[in-house]
Amino acid sequence: MTKAKESAPSSLQTLSSIAATINSLEDPDRLLERILESAMQAIDAERGFILLVSPNGLPDLEVKGYLNFKEAELGELERISRSAVTEVIRSGEPLLLYEAQKDDRFGSTNSVVVEQIQSIACVPLTLKSRRIGAIYLDSISQRGRFTRDSLPLLTAIANQSAVAIENARLYQSIREENRRLRGEIQRIHGFNEIIGRSRPMREVFETTSRVIDSDASVLIQGESGTGKELVARAIHYNGHRKDKPFVAVFCGSLPDELLESELFGHRKGAFTGAVSDKKGLFEVANHGTIFLDEVGDLSPRMQTSLLRVLQEGEIRRVGDTDIRRVDVRIVSATNKSLEDLTGSGDFREDLYYRLNTIDIVLPPLRRRGSDIDLLAHHFLDQFAVDGRSGIRGFDEPALDAMRSYPWPGNVRELENVIERAVVMCGRELIGVDDLRLRPPEKQDPFEPGTTLKDMERIVTFRTLDELDGNISEAAKSLGVSRRWLHYKLKEWGPDSP
Repeated sequence: MTKAKESAPSSLQTLSSIAATINSLEDPDRLLERILESAMQAIDAERGFILLVSPNGLPDLEVKGYLNFKEAELGELERISRSAVTEVIRSGEPLLLYEAQKDDRFGSTNSVVVEQIQSIACVPLTLKSRRIGAIYLDSISQRGRFTRDSLPLLTAIANQSAVAIENARLYQSIREENRRLRGEIQRIHGFNEIIGRSRPMREVFETTSRVIDSDASVLIQGESGTGKELVARAIHYNGHRKDKPFVAVFCGSLPDELLESELFGHRKGAFTGAVSDKKGLFEVANHGTIFLDEVGDLSPRMQTSLLRVLQEGEIRRVGDTDIRRVDVRIVSATNKSLEDLTGSGDFREDLYYRLNTIDIVLPPLRRRGSDIDLLAHHFLDQFAVDGRSGIRGFDEPALDAMRSYPWPGNVRELENVIERAVVMCGRELIGVDDLRLRPPEKQDPFEPGTTLKDMERIVTFRTLDELDGNISEAAKSLGVSRRWLHYKLKEWGPDSP
């Protein structure tokens, strides 16, 4: 009685310690090793291994972990599994052999004889009545090493281990699936921070994914608020320069002297206020990426300075005579048409071609009809936190209003609208009144001089954009046949607006 009372807390403490350890491990190999160590220590075994039922089921078993077996002895594991272990898994009952060589069931087994195994303890790994494998322990130096009192603790360890093994399997499976899904999202949808699945955005993702590992200059064109800097950051942080600096510079409305000092640095005393030497942002971004936002606003003088960097990879600080070499990838952005500025003589043609090695055009939100719901819910998840977490979504009139609104401020405007709506909404669903959308200005959607053929093309592509490129739905909406639509798309070509 006294001995039982003294040993019970010890066994309970041992089991509790083992449970805490194995349930903290997520790596299956390390988990199996720790389970074996714990089981062997608990009953003073000399050797052990764990077998798991293969996906093919019994009699196929796979050795997943072992301790104290020599390399030359590993071949015996399978032969042992065909006898004692297989029987334990089939029956679901633990096995304890005091003198293995005298046991009628297994004494004649080659492995028992050759290995001179004296005692065997084997318990099934059971998970919700499903047997997933077994823990095998033995002794080769002492008969009767294990006793019937060893089984309860060993069985408890096995039961706890089965849950831990299954959890580790699930964790590994989920981790691999997440990795696969991230790769698939990256391949299909582009980049995690850029939300979109419409046809125009898929084209952006496709182009962006092709340029991330090159050093070619990229020009990102699009209206204000379309997310040009997000694309620039995606190009940098998914490419081979991702561990180097990303430096963003706003080029609009800055005086030449200030912008020149910011970009190229200055020497102490170069001008009033230059109290010390200063690195320019091109030096800061060395081996990384520099993002020139609103590059269309550069003056002719700054265009010439920038061209030298692109041609020679060299900069000179203001007031200095030393030439410094820099290795920087240039990503620039503008909401203006550089082609038009080049034609009018306001932008250097040679600089335009240097910047425009790769051209990425971001569509305005009004051309991304199928993305509006997706973006709205994304921003809702972002802002509806803490005290506003009770907001579940949007009512249908609110969604209709957002779909039909022209969004002159693009994604940035949508983000601001959702943030304001979350603050103002007192219900579970955001309504039209919460959005407070500006009344749309009445304007002709077509510029003067637009021909009927141009209107046909524009309406067709807008309809395709709104229907996410679905040919059948677009043909139905336009009142034409699929054959006519295919013919026109081939006639206009893939680059039509």
